[in-house]
Amino acid sequence: MREMFLLTFPLRQKKGNFILMNGSIIRYILGYVLKIEAVLMLLPCLVALIYQEKEGLCYLMVAGGVMLVGIITTWKKPYDTVFYLKEGCVTTALSWILMSLCGCLPFWLTREIPSFTDALFETISGFTTTGATILGDVEALSYTSLFWRSFTHWVGGMGVLVFLLAVIPMSGGSNINLMRAESPGPSVGKLVPKMRHTAQILYFIYFGMTIAEIVLLLIGKMPLFDAIATGFGTAGTGGFGIKNDSMTSYSPYIQWVVTIFMILFGVNFNAFYLIVFGKIKKAFCMEEVRYYFLIIFVAIGIIFTSLLRMTGNVADSLRHAAFQVGSIITTTGFSTADFEQWSQTCKTVLVLLMFVGACAGSTGGGIKVSRFVVLFKTVIKELNSYIHPKIIKKIRIEGKPVEHEVVRAINVYFISFMILFSLSVFLVSLEGRDLITNFTAVIATLNNIGPGLEMVGPTQNFGFFSVFSKWVLMFDMLAGRLELFPLLILFHPAVWREMFIGKKRG
Repeated sequence: MREMFLLTFPLRQKKGNFILMNGSIIRYILGYVLKIEAVLMLLPCLVALIYQEKEGLCYLMVAGGVMLVGIITTWKKPYDTVFYLKEGCVTTALSWILMSLCGCLPFWLTREIPSFTDALFETISGFTTTGATILGDVEALSYTSLFWRSFTHWVGGMGVLVFLLAVIPMSGGSNINLMRAESPGPSVGKLVPKMRHTAQILYFIYFGMTIAEIVLLLIGKMPLFDAIATGFGTAGTGGFGIKNDSMTSYSPYIQWVVTIFMILFGVNFNAFYLIVFGKIKKAFCMEEVRYYFLIIFVAIGIIFTSLLRMTGNVADSLRHAAFQVGSIITTTGFSTADFEQWSQTCKTVLVLLMFVGACAGSTGGGIKVSRFVVLFKTVIKELNSYIHPKIIKKIRIEGKPVEHEVVRAINVYFISFMILFSLSVFLVSLEGRDLITNFTAVIATLNNIGPGLEMVGPTQNFGFFSVFSKWVLMFDMLAGRLELFPLLILFHPAVWREMFIGKKRG
């Protein structure tokens, strides 16, 4: 593939044996991201018009400013439009940072969230589909801000760069490097030969499932605004509620609808693609999906049994168990009960699910089921090598051998994850709060879940943390959503040296 690019496009300037980074295409794509965000910000303006709220003026003003910057940035199209994985990672990380900085301005300017740090925390939590909030009274927000807050989940769920690939024709053939950098999971491939068509198919499925959920919620007599906001939060597996009690006050029917769709949005979207095109048997044969549902059923069974002993109510125990398992493993973060009051067994299961997460290629966060499957098979392989030293056996997923490069990348990811997790827990612990609060606050943000335990439980919020701890947790949210490396690469000195040289020569 690399050789094909070099034959098709003019050689980029080199330094030694390294091809310098294409800073001009990064600037160009960032400009398009800003223009897309400006257009999306017009939707809360429409909500403000419907509900006659003055907050819409701030959104309109920010949208205008962001659009102007985007137009200026994309005024000149770069001659060299080829970008490799390093440009994809840098572009993705900078896009999410820039998008969050611009997206938080309406919260701050309307003074609904007076602190810039808090406004940025809420926005990053929205775009990364984390759902951790600093707000004690969510219902005090205007309809305009409630809509934007939930809509950031929907935008961030599939990814703004995937949306960019779906709507903007970009030449160069290297578009998959953007999707690889932004999409969650060990690897990303094409569903169809053209990357743009892949992105369009993904958004078609995403949009269709969102509409289906909203319709079912409306059938359950949920108010239209609530249904739209809940649909956005569920589709993006984000979890920002528009009620202070999250989903507790809604009917059992509505809670079951949300439960089902949370679990569905945690499935690898390749499975939905196969189902749409009539390959149902092949979809259900996906090994990761089978393990995903197995984990869910086992977790529901354990928690259901524990809750049944506590309450004696079969229907309520099953509903709460299914809802919370679906909410945590898909990293959505909605709640129908204060699981802080549940047994230690239930809380342990939920914490374990926080680490597991959803499927690769879904809108869910977490380490991903596929990584755990490969890790488990790696351990089995090593054990077998001790018993039969001369045996040569490859790890297989769905009957296909897993390349050594993929196994190595997964191992590096686990090591990097644990280092970042441990460092974040240490930094947050400097405030002197209890270990469970610090531990679950970090895992809830790093894996984009939302609620944790103790002081960050489902009925609490993150507003009590210091400014320093909030910045640590904001970094964790971005790192978790971008699978660590696209964000960590920004701290590599070579990136900025190449960017500077590229800018100077361009």
